[in-house]
Amino acid sequence: MSRLVVVSNRVTIPTGDAKAGGLAVALNDLMERQGGLWFGWSGGSSTDEKRCNVPAIVDHGQVQYATVDLTPSELELYYNNFSNGTLWPLLHSLPEQMNFDRRSLQGYRAVNQRLSDVLLPLLRPSDTIWIHDYHLLAMAAALRARNVNCPIGFFLHTPFPSPDMLSSVPEAALFIRDLLSADLLGFQTANDAENFSASAQRIAGAARLAGGGLQLGNRQIKVGSFPVEIDPRDFAEMAEENQGSPETERLRRSLDGQHLILGIDRMDPTKGLRHRLAGYRRLLETRKEWSRQTTFLQIAAASRQDVDAYQHLRDDLEGAAGRINATLGESDWVPLRLISRGVPRDAISGFMREARIGLVTPLRDGMNLVAKEYVAAQDPEDPGVLVLSKFAGAARQLGAAILVNPVDPDEIADALDLALRMSRPERQDRWQACWEAIKDASALGWGRSFVSALSRAGSEIPRPARTSRTVLESPIERRTPTGADIRIISSQPPSRSVN
Repeated sequence: MSRLVVVSNRVTIPTGDAKAGGLAVALNDLMERQGGLWFGWSGGSSTDEKRCNVPAIVDHGQVQYATVDLTPSELELYYNNFSNGTLWPLLHSLPEQMNFDRRSLQGYRAVNQRLSDVLLPLLRPSDTIWIHDYHLLAMAAALRARNVNCPIGFFLHTPFPSPDMLSSVPEAALFIRDLLSADLLGFQTANDAENFSASAQRIAGAARLAGGGLQLGNRQIKVGSFPVEIDPRDFAEMAEENQGSPETERLRRSLDGQHLILGIDRMDPTKGLRHRLAGYRRLLETRKEWSRQTTFLQIAAASRQDVDAYQHLRDDLEGAAGRINATLGESDWVPLRLISRGVPRDAISGFMREARIGLVTPLRDGMNLVAKEYVAAQDPEDPGVLVLSKFAGAARQLGAAILVNPVDPDEIADALDLALRMSRPERQDRWQACWEAIKDASALGWGRSFVSALSRAGSEIPRPARTSRTVLESPIERRTPTGADIRIISSQPPSRSVN
């Protein structure tokens, strides 16, 4: 079995038994079972040239983690400006929030090149490389330019826009061609895969092949959809355990019999939070019977506060929350509770089980695992109702939820009213249909399906003979690559305590 090399923008090294969210959950089980190397940014910023160009190595179980810092300039140009200021809104089809400048584009491409240079000595000829997400659109091409002939896959965790939307960014064709240096391109939904294929054809001159592949020059590339999954039975068990936790008990007592409406998001312009609060306000204004009968708890952990759009969003939400409570609240009732910090995942699972409604209304989302977690957290005997944006990738699997247009406050209000009035038998039927769609899936199964497809794609594509020795055959823990240095932070698993 070839070694799996995962490359992602941010690498979080496990420090205990508690699982993080997002990409870490989706990949940790796969990496621990198969073993491999996980490479990327440490999350730190430094002016020390060694910390930025010499990987720090940590062994944890079957996985070896290799990380480097970014310079302050790279953090600004590559991460804040281009990745989050240009690509994130572009991929979510929000051009009004997109900022573009050529210096940031150059900084983005330079970081993709530098990370490729740092990764290169760590690779073996038999490796399988899996690159993740929009921060690293140029990395497959950078590795190919360095004579790396291993199978390379790329997976995008966000949506992919239409060709017309993509064309609004200069050098879009170059990014498409960069991605076509991979052997397999994976997307969250069939619609995202189709948008990419159409863009590759119209913008980059690729030809479509039977079966959904693409050809550019003499290269053939596989394209497919691989919906990211959670581990639903594990999350259901966590939620059941935490329904009686001190945190959930305190929340339950504070509700005093009111119905809980729950939103869990990062504080991000793509999550539809402004419209969501407006929808709840419209519910209270037009259906007076829900005054004192409902409480909306919105947990929106602040993120990317160096980006202007995120700072403005936080100000807007805090202002909207204050106005809702000031104009619609009572001396003994606060309609809306807004928390702008993170809450531990186990506590959230208990909150989800308590909630009568899970309100998940992103403007666009690659998948949205919160929606799946809400379904998994429910008590089958008395489940809550999921109100879900029709533009979330999860809507394709969770069609039994109440699907809404996330920019229409009246539609959100109608959906909340419907969910609050819904009978227990209908709630059970809707929940059962959603549970059937996710119950047999797993994050491990998602990872294995992509790696298996990448292995098949790589074996079908002829590899040119290497013109120079660019990839070492020896394990990095046994030999220091010629011309490179490695900082060994630890050869033992870190402490199991949770910070």
